[in-house]
Amino acid sequence: MLASPSDLIYFSEVAASNNISRAAERLGISQPSVTLAIQRIEDELGAKVFIRSKRGVTLTQAGKELYSQTKDLLQRWELLKTKALNSETLVRGNYTIGCHPSVALYSLPGFMPQLFKKHPDLEINLVHDLSRKIVERIISMEVDIGIVVNPIRHPDLVIHKLCHDEVTFWKSKKKPHSADVLICDLDLAQTQSVIKKMGKVGLHFKRTLKSGSLEVISALTAEGAGVGIIPGRVAALDKSLVKVDGSPSFTDEISVVYRVENRNVQTIQALREAITQVFTSLN
Repeated sequence: MLASPSDLIYFSEVAASNNISRAAERLGISQPSVTLAIQRIEDELGAKVFIRSKRGVTLTQAGKELYSQTKDLLQRWELLKTKALNSETLVRGNYTIGCHPSVALYSLPGFMPQLFKKHPDLEINLVHDLSRKIVERIISMEVDIGIVVNPIRHPDLVIHKLCHDEVTFWKSKKKPHSADVLICDLDLAQTQSVIKKMGKVGLHFKRTLKSGSLEVISALTAEGAGVGIIPGRVAALDKSLVKVDGSPSFTDEISVVYRVENRNVQTIQALREAITQVFTSLN
């Protein structure tokens, strides 16, 4: 068994008193506990630290060297404990937030400025990717907290639902739009779902304009290039867009996600609260 910081404390007390029994009394523990601590230290060092005699103990050369460094070692340990504790009890440090770029546009501006102002010792990194990839990176501990669309359930994750969103068909209300062009991201499951339903409500398109950017789809739709399949919260960023009456929709669940072991980390909870407040104001 490896020596511990407590073992070093016991060792220091023995070295200062030159007596194991007296050290045990001062420490308020049993003599065998002190003896075992010294044995662990000697096993770890591979050398004796005390010479025992009827009158007590005296330090060996190895013991003298260890004793001279022990105070510094224990001070460093206390500093490490303080920093580790602060990481859970104070809003500070370096954290990574992950979310889809489109989600970032309507959510991050709502809390990031106030967050930095309130917590000057907090550093934030932003990662943008598909929601499923953000979840994967949270699980692998590359991302600390994410704003995620339709997150998968996983035993290592805490998932707090923020709101729902509606993915449906939108058109421009200011400019004549091309009714035979569909503008969408065909790689999204939401898009595929509503496309399967559109024939039932009389929606038909001759051409499809594909784009991997929801912002580009919104901009093209707003300019009348066609009908766009867009999440409602993304479409709301452009006031010139209106829903196509009677069009099918897909309901998204937007959640804040982080690892289970971070549920008591103060910074994670501060981020969760800030994100939740933004989505509450958006509802």
